[in-house]
Amino acid sequence: MHTPHKLNPRVGRRLQTAALFAVLLPTLAIGQTVPAALTAKQNYENRVATVRGIPGLVAFWDFVQREDGPVGTGKFVAHTAQEKQFRYSLEPRNISLDFWKDGPEATLSDFPLLNQGPFGQAVQFSKPKEVNDLPVLVVPRSVLHNTPLDIKGPGKSVSMVVWMAYQGGDHAIAGIWHEGTDTKPNGIPPVVKVRGQRQFALFAGLAANPGGSTVHISENGLASFGDKYARHLATAPEKMRVVKADAAGLSSFENAWSCVGFVFDNRNGTLTSYLDGVATESWVENLTSNRFYAPTERAWKQGRLAKLGADASDRDPLFPTDQYYTPPETTPLSEELVSETADERTIVRTYEFTKVKLTFQKDSSGAFQKEVGASLIALKVNPYWFGHDIYSPASETEGGPFSIGRVIHSNRHSTLLAQIGGVAVYDQPLTPEQMRRLADITNPKSDASATPVMLSFPDVTGVTKTP
Repeated sequence: MHTPHKLNPRVGRRLQTAALFAVLLPTLAIGQTVPAALTAKQNYENRVATVRGIPGLVAFWDFVQREDGPVGTGKFVAHTAQEKQFRYSLEPRNISLDFWKDGPEATLSDFPLLNQGPFGQAVQFSKPKEVNDLPVLVVPRSVLHNTPLDIKGPGKSVSMVVWMAYQGGDHAIAGIWHEGTDTKPNGIPPVVKVRGQRQFALFAGLAANPGGSTVHISENGLASFGDKYARHLATAPEKMRVVKADAAGLSSFENAWSCVGFVFDNRNGTLTSYLDGVATESWVENLTSNRFYAPTERAWKQGRLAKLGADASDRDPLFPTDQYYTPPETTPLSEELVSETADERTIVRTYEFTKVKLTFQKDSSGAFQKEVGASLIALKVNPYWFGHDIYSPASETEGGPFSIGRVIHSNRHSTLLAQIGGVAVYDQPLTPEQMRRLADITNPKSDASATPVMLSFPDVTGVTKTP
């Protein structure tokens, strides 16, 4: 059944529900009764209602809704608050073809369907078959620019959750995160070179915590802290559950789904990564020896020297002044004495987002007030302090697409290996309770009255493949 886009939204939803029921009913095994199908339909409706019922929803792709209805084969579309105006169809694209001018056209057949998942359907993202075959699902910039999905600019907050069965890789999951194709690549450089156009995105850990839940955010679309990469990020310390890449069948995925997510609260300047509804506090130490966090330490040091008015000889004259990292360090939460002599005292002060080792010498009054040394010995990476607004592209050409499964960057390499069963974006900071509620959709331990972990759809698209 086809759902005309110009119908009253309530009528359209009733037609889609009827079509969904028509899909589910034939899947009944011999001896089952109609109430079993009704339960499956109600489970789907309840879960979608949970996602839609949380204020601030901008877009929610459940991979059931398609341009020609839930039993169709058209592009995947999102549930939105303004469905007459915004459906955010996901376009299949091949990154290699777009930027290297090399490779095949991408089609929906590049995204095999699992026919089961938190909302009844999921898309497989696999290892590239060839270096020039990098399929990705995107909402083009021309479609999303200056719409509710284009979350950016002064005072704007954003939250996102993704339901996925993780199989490997540590790169991008979903978001507006065009890394640019103008940096030095590993291998053949892209033919089309464009600057970075980053806003926000979820990653499967990267080097911060491979296989974990990590969120990146950008205030300028480009790199940060004088580095070649964007370094503003929060990461949860836990790892996602791993499903073997050759897993197949309902039983293999029953307890395999993770819910990764993040909240950026612009008012508080906090970026928080969630895994399965939990935001565990996390700190990183030994920053200078950590390749991933050394740029942050350097940016903190240069910012502190500038704030103290240190002599130019003590500062790096080439360090960009707009890239200092200066989290609030006014009132310490605690202070620990490390050592003291007649002439020098060393202490460690713990602030909300940093732990700083300070060395003082006596001033003219005989008090330990003259700071002669400071080092950042620990950085809080969950939640992480981000005291900026999200990058706001001035024009359509300066902004990136919303992508799922990969992001655009200057390298052609294997990225995420996973089943993605749902992606939801909100334009406000969700509460811990709201994030837990969304995660409980895939949590088999949530509570005895919770709906089953899995819903199942038959192969109705003609493009389903075994992962």
